[in-house]
Amino acid sequence: MNRQRRNILKYGAILGAMPIASKFSAFSNLIGAQMSDIGSGLVRNGTVLTATHWGMLNVTVKDGIIVKSEPYQKVSGIYNSLQYYTADSVYKTRIKYPMVRKSYLQNPNSPKPELRGRDEWVRVEYEDAIKLVARELKKTRKEHGDESIYAGSQGWKSSGNFHSSTILLHRFMNLTGGAIVTMGNYSTGAVSFTMPHVVGSIEVYEQQTSWPVVLENSKVVVIWGANPILTLKIAWTTTDELGFKYFEELKSKDIEVVVIDPIRSETVKYYDKCKHIAPRPNTDVAMMLGMAHHLYISGKYDKDFIETYTYGFEKFLPYLLGKSDGVAKTPEWASKICQVKPEVIRELADKFMDNRTMFISGWSMQRAHHGEQPHWMLITLASMIGQIGLPGGGFGLSYHYANGGVPTCKGGVITGISRGNIGNFDENGKFTGTHKSPAVQAWIEKTKKYNFPAPRIADVMLHPGKVIDHNGKKITYPDIQFFYWAGGNPMTHHQDLNTLTKAMQKPRTVVVNEIYWTPTAKMADIVFPITTSFERNDIVMSGEYSNMHIVPMKQVVEKFAEAKDDYQVFSDLCKAYADGLYEVYTQNGKTEMDWIKEFYDAAYAQVKAVPDLSTDMKPFDEFWAENKPVIFASTPESDTYVRYGKFREDPILNVLGTPSGLIEIYSDVVAGFGYDDCWGHPAWFEPVEWLGMKDKPAEFHMISSHPEDRLHSQLNYTSLRDRYAINNREPIWINKNVAKRKGIKDGDLVRVFNKRGEIIAGAILTDDFGEDIVKINEGAWYDPDEKGCCKNGCPNVLTIDIPSSKLANGNIAHTALVNIEKFKGIAPELTAFKDPKFA
Repeated sequence: MNRQRRNILKYGAILGAMPIASKFSAFSNLIGAQMSDIGSGLVRNGTVLTATHWGMLNVTVKDGIIVKSEPYQKVSGIYNSLQYYTADSVYKTRIKYPMVRKSYLQNPNSPKPELRGRDEWVRVEYEDAIKLVARELKKTRKEHGDESIYAGSQGWKSSGNFHSSTILLHRFMNLTGGAIVTMGNYSTGAVSFTMPHVVGSIEVYEQQTSWPVVLENSKVVVIWGANPILTLKIAWTTTDELGFKYFEELKSKDIEVVVIDPIRSETVKYYDKCKHIAPRPNTDVAMMLGMAHHLYISGKYDKDFIETYTYGFEKFLPYLLGKSDGVAKTPEWASKICQVKPEVIRELADKFMDNRTMFISGWSMQRAHHGEQPHWMLITLASMIGQIGLPGGGFGLSYHYANGGVPTCKGGVITGISRGNIGNFDENGKFTGTHKSPAVQAWIEKTKKYNFPAPRIADVMLHPGKVIDHNGKKITYPDIQFFYWAGGNPMTHHQDLNTLTKAMQKPRTVVVNEIYWTPTAKMADIVFPITTSFERNDIVMSGEYSNMHIVPMKQVVEKFAEAKDDYQVFSDLCKAYADGLYEVYTQNGKTEMDWIKEFYDAAYAQVKAVPDLSTDMKPFDEFWAENKPVIFASTPESDTYVRYGKFREDPILNVLGTPSGLIEIYSDVVAGFGYDDCWGHPAWFEPVEWLGMKDKPAEFHMISSHPEDRLHSQLNYTSLRDRYAINNREPIWINKNVAKRKGIKDGDLVRVFNKRGEIIAGAILTDDFGEDIVKINEGAWYDPDEKGCCKNGCPNVLTIDIPSSKLANGNIAHTALVNIEKFKGIAPELTAFKDPKFA
């Protein structure tokens, strides 16, 4: 209250001394965010509807302070723990002011990047931080070229179609001349580059066969390498939680559920009567090959489907039968690798063949060395079974993600702000407008040489100029001098974090827009404090695939300390960078509410253009004042949708996007690349580290699962951590027999280590997996001591930072062996959630 009163007095004095024309000045726009809070109509006492990745929320405010949050609606009985800790998201671990690293502020030309993460921080005025970033960005472009600028945003940015940090950053960078960006992502790095060669689309983000069709027609549902009872807590936009509802219905149906997972996951426990198969980690391809061999030798496979709908099966057969390498991929051969009995492999293959079977596959299998192979082989197996395109049969790669399979609703679609065009500047640095088409195409062609796969960021910074193979092309690593990150936390989600720390000390300038003092913010030179989604207005659609709701994301509380919206920061950077940019970036000064209304009105017009569309959609002012979601309904067509149904009906009229127009079990294109680590057909490749190798570098396979009470590293700072932290550390699950052998008890601190680094975690003893596995959830904030040991238990200190293969260059986080021992000595102080050192 005192701060608000001071602001009112301060800005009242400023406005009183200003001429009226000054409202159009740069300075008035700089303070506009704070001024707009005064009399903004925020609810001081009551409940406000908003949305997050983990669902629509009713947030209760008392005297302008968040005191409670809870789900807006419950559509299933599955508990979502993430929905009750909104206050912590606003009031804990926040960056309060613009900050600059001391050595950088003293001399940006010689900023001592080796001190990143250890240097002191200096609070600066917002306007000065803006001028500093604009000046250094302009200088970097002049001295090193546009290809030395990296615009990074690999992570789960906040929900909301307008305040998308990724888009807003790229829009700014494009307008100021362009920047290098990444290809692909960490979630689907291997499979997303493989599937276009196999089925002609990225596949992993496509709508699935409708859940009502599955529940009516499937006799067997195989959940392979997925944990939907946990991962469906979240969605990229905001979850509608209907995926939970359908997985609940699956439990009540007369459908056999088979879960294939090395551990007894939350999903295995939920389907307590399921058949649980636990292969050795990273060996799913061998298991699938054993099934395929059995089906072929027994003559049970669907020859008609193979001949009509696939290409290259006859080129795959010599490998399957061992004629090309002398090793037949029999169930016995597979069993030695995956540790599943040969008779079980045969039994499963027969079960899938004899019953209408839907493969629900997750993405964990492809976050591994040679991660291109599992889904390629799964589709090959599904092709041999021959049910692709039939109701309740085939495969789906996103049932576990963002409620795939929930029928798509018919209604208006909310759009968002675009990345914009490339800015053009004359020899004096004056902005002359945006490039026309030929110049834009020239820039796109240039960036094709330098844009790189997202998981290779550390390698890029450490080895500028290095040339790598990627998906049939050569990529030259750029020399990154200016690194700008907005949205995401790479200093936790990247692999081999000690190596990434060294890489982050290479660029001359690192700028981060961030809400919290994350490990990434602590590794920056300049930090802008950013608002949470609860401190600004926005709009979003729910369901990702269903598009069931349009949700108003109304500002709940005042902006925290000196936090700004990303839109404000980039708008002000445009002003400081060159005259004329601000007008283009903001389309002549549009506010957040101008954009939100524009997005809504476009959707409203779509709805009004369709006669008799069932919806309660109202004009924007009514919608916003009412503070309720718009609801759309599914259609008979979406309720009965079958993925690849039209392709099956007529593969000539409905060709796939592959060269043959068919499912490519063998890809001539991939074979033509000549890669030694990814051939023209799916195959078993021995991982760089795995439990079956000779001369293992460590004893245990580390599974780094999605956490139950976080979204990756989001919410790690909240009191949710009290639910799971062991002795104030991230938990490590250890087989009870192993723990007894090593003298480790429940609650003990454990040292987990390999040649890449070490971490400290708290022991939980379990029977959920075998003696050669340990489990640590990903997403714990990286908290290194002076030797690089993570005191908070982040498993990515221990993971391997090499590419999945030359085809996709995906990350291999799930391929890592570790050792464990009881921690000895005095536990170091945890500093992950504390402020860094201030000057």
